Amino acid sequence: MSPTNSFIILVILCCAISFAFSSDPDTLQDLCVALPSSAVKVNGFACKEESNVTEADFFFAGLANPGLTNNTLGSVVTAANVDKIPGLNTLGVSFSRIDYKAGGLNPPHTHPRATEIVFVLDGQLDVGFITTANKLISKSIKKGEIFVFPKGLVHYQKNNGDKPASVLSAFNSQLPGTFSVAAALFTSSPTVPDDVLSQAFQIDTKQVDSIKAKLAPKKS
Repeated sequence: MSPTNSFIILVILCCAISFAFSSDPDTLQDLCVALPSSAVKVNGFACKEESNVTEADFFFAGLANPGLTNNTLGSVVTAANVDKIPGLNTLGVSFSRIDYKAGGLNPPHTHPRATEIVFVLDGQLDVGFITTANKLISKSIKKGEIFVFPKGLVHYQKNNGDKPASVLSAFNSQLPGTFSVAAALFTSSPTVPDDVLSQAFQIDTKQVDSIKAKLAPKKS
């Protein structure tokens, strides 16, 4: 094998190893407070001038109290991500609080950019995630206990108790994203064709229309 070919193979192997072990990049400065108004497009947000940074960029009080759960699902997520805390920009972490009324459900969803770990503040929940081998990993968890949902896998939490419950969720992403399975399929814009959903779920188009109507955002 020629030296040139050997060098090319070495470069390819190094790149492969680099991608295999890559994660969010390390920060290159003390802070980079998000500046959403900037027209500059980067993988994250452009940085505010450091001279304009204040303590408010690193503070959020929105998780102190329970959220309102008077909705169809009986649960509400209060996010503390880079949209709420600009100082999280480039730091690769975020937080949420989830509140559930008795019987409340945080429906099947995924976080495409983060692993999630939940800590139960109050009550108890039935939680689970589904692997790509279609295996359900589930458990009942109670106050003081922790459960982990691997990155990108469909998961849920259900309060099967007769009292309200709440958890704190931590993510290894400043903006983990949430992809709610049912809402994404039945309320997208433009809509997924009825015949696609009908064939995928083995239901008729009238049932598809009924589900779409039930999941459609309520008009204020």
